[in-house]
Amino acid sequence: MTAVITPPADLAPRVASYDPSEFPVPTGREEAWRFTPLERIADFMEVQGDAGHVTSETNAYVSNMPVAEAHDGWVPTDRPSAIARAHANNAVVVSIPADAVLDSPVVVRLQASARTAYGHVVVRAGHHSRATVVIEHDLAADVAGALVVLVGDGADLTVTSLMDGSDSSRQLWHWPARIGRDARFVGAQAALAGGVVRMLPSVEYSGSGGHAELLGAFLVTGRRDIEHRIFVDHNQPHCSSNVAYKGTLSGAGAQSVWVGDILVRREGIGTDTYEMNRNLILDEGAVAHAVPNLELETADIVRAGHASATGRFDDEQLFYLMARGIPEPLARQLVVRGFFADVVARIADPEWADQLMLRIEARLGMQADEATA
Repeated sequence: MTAVITPPADLAPRVASYDPSEFPVPTGREEAWRFTPLERIADFMEVQGDAGHVTSETNAYVSNMPVAEAHDGWVPTDRPSAIARAHANNAVVVSIPADAVLDSPVVVRLQASARTAYGHVVVRAGHHSRATVVIEHDLAADVAGALVVLVGDGADLTVTSLMDGSDSSRQLWHWPARIGRDARFVGAQAALAGGVVRMLPSVEYSGSGGHAELLGAFLVTGRRDIEHRIFVDHNQPHCSSNVAYKGTLSGAGAQSVWVGDILVRREGIGTDTYEMNRNLILDEGAVAHAVPNLELETADIVRAGHASATGRFDDEQLFYLMARGIPEPLARQLVVRGFFADVVARIADPEWADQLMLRIEARLGMQADEATA
């Protein structure tokens, strides 16, 4: 199966196909790959015969099954994802029944069977259900794959994708979401570790009245590369979206990439959309790339806007805290925690919002510093 997806006008049409041969090996001159350290992920451009698979422990809502039986309808749009889809022999499927209201999050801890693996995860929320799903990625392995989210009509689903662990792991994931009529989806991605992380969230709507919120928090230190490429396709009337990504960078060689593409099609009347990216440079040598794109095919909308800013550490906030007796290292960490607070607070489940902030603090070294302060 091969199709053509229409992206914003300044980008070339993207091929969608299950066949990896439909996608040439990227050279880095392509818009979709121009910021990616291709030399560090070259092996994902070819089939790895010894690659393993990704599974999860099962429960009432989580099962493992052959990929062909997952019936998610998603078609890959680049070479690594097509290879992963063709050679993944297991799908982790999260199924939330229609009308179910879950009081506790469904936690999915992915496990790779080999150092390099192909993964496929499907989260399906039945109509008028309400649930929170937390995906903990296995950073003991290098993984390419897809996390497909299907939100039924009237459903309310929050999915948190958490990457924490090894700073050498390579993670290449597509994250497509299809949102039903009057449904609500929150997709929160926390990239706190990983040597190379390439995450591609995308949203499309299958009915009017849908709402999508894409949130991101990322920490980049040392010679690490973290890339987020977002595409929100407003292809239905009276839908809304909000994108908010924040990241900190420190150390020579640290690089982040944030590309936000919003397309409001002719049929997307009544659209309300906004995207925002903020990058905080903690010291010299780090580089943040930010590319917001917005294309409107209709003027009959409620709102459409975007903003991006990259700046250095706020010395006034630092002075304020130090003037009250807080040591400089701890003061810096407090400012960074405050930088992330508004994004983390939007996660629906308070327990996991707190857990995420604790993980950020641990990465910043705050817990140890507070214990000795």
